[in-house]
Amino acid sequence: MNPLDMALKDRVTSAFASAHGHAPMLVARAPGRVNLIGEHTDYNDGFVLPCAIGPSTMVAASPRADREVRIVAADFDNAVDTFNLDTIVQSDQGWANYVRGTVDALQKAGFALGGAHIAIAGNLPKGAGLSSSASLEVAVGQAMLALAKTEIDRTLLAQVAQAAECDFVGTKCGIMDQLISAQGKEGHALLIDCRNLALNDVRVPDNIAIVIVHSGVTRGLVEGHYNERRRQCEVAAARMGVTALRDAAPAMLADADLDPITRKRAWHVITENSRTLAAAEALAAADLAELGRLMAESHASMRDDFEITVPAIDSLVSLMQSAIGNSGGARMTGGGFGGACVAILPTDKVEMLRHAVEAGYRTPDGTKPLIMVERPGPGVALT
Repeated sequence: MNPLDMALKDRVTSAFASAHGHAPMLVARAPGRVNLIGEHTDYNDGFVLPCAIGPSTMVAASPRADREVRIVAADFDNAVDTFNLDTIVQSDQGWANYVRGTVDALQKAGFALGGAHIAIAGNLPKGAGLSSSASLEVAVGQAMLALAKTEIDRTLLAQVAQAAECDFVGTKCGIMDQLISAQGKEGHALLIDCRNLALNDVRVPDNIAIVIVHSGVTRGLVEGHYNERRRQCEVAAARMGVTALRDAAPAMLADADLDPITRKRAWHVITENSRTLAAAEALAAADLAELGRLMAESHASMRDDFEITVPAIDSLVSLMQSAIGNSGGARMTGGGFGGACVAILPTDKVEMLRHAVEAGYRTPDGTKPLIMVERPGPGVALT
């Protein structure tokens, strides 16, 4: 276990003991993710290319003899939430709904659960678009099922976690975030076909680094425009007579009865799917120049067609692209309206990029941005 994981495990087990008066029976860990390319394509049955990262959420748990679930959240001043397995409703505490929703979705999927003492803690930066919510859902699901001595296929676990976010929390997300948190593979990105959930490993060579820079602009998809973008995509698909935009081709847009904004949304998804497939091939071949070109096109499409970037993000991406040149690429990552940017480049150029970002960019509150250098990591596990 690396030092960051050890520190996080110490924190979550300490919070558990303080709140519940004894040590936990188990600790589940689920990673966050960064999406290398393929934005807003997952809920359109398309393709995405994420990888799991080191920062994660940990859930410490022990069983109770009744039907109560009592949770303490170390990251929210040890706030406590309690609910009964037989009556799960929305909480006034936003963080608690991800736990409640996951437990509710597990039961609706037919899993028999018992009461539990839980503590949660994470080291994923909030609002960065690195899937802290999905990692929490997956970790809670794994912990609750482990207490019930029940095995689950990891893809099914991801589907249950997605249902929690869509149906209980209210963000109509695709499957990518939960699936990569459950199925991440060390040293590899995963090309995910979001229609049939087929996974294809794409090895990230040892001499290639993934750099994540948090813009400092926090984001909130429920309060933002995420659900609106999904509705626009569904309208575009219906008017083109296809099941999802995965099935549409650029030529089909010319004959479709679409307003200009909906047309742009569809254009982004259609072209982003093609870029994602090409990017997987470029990464596998270590063709960083081609990968950088595709990442630049992806960012421009998110900015101009899907309209999910903000000026600070555009400025940061431009700075990163200029520093990297044709040795890799950079783009915004995540659902949009703030969050983080991702770069792929040779490991021997990481310090050059770090210096350029620290010298040329400040977050909205005037501080240096958080910079994370990552390698693809494994998915959910009991620690």
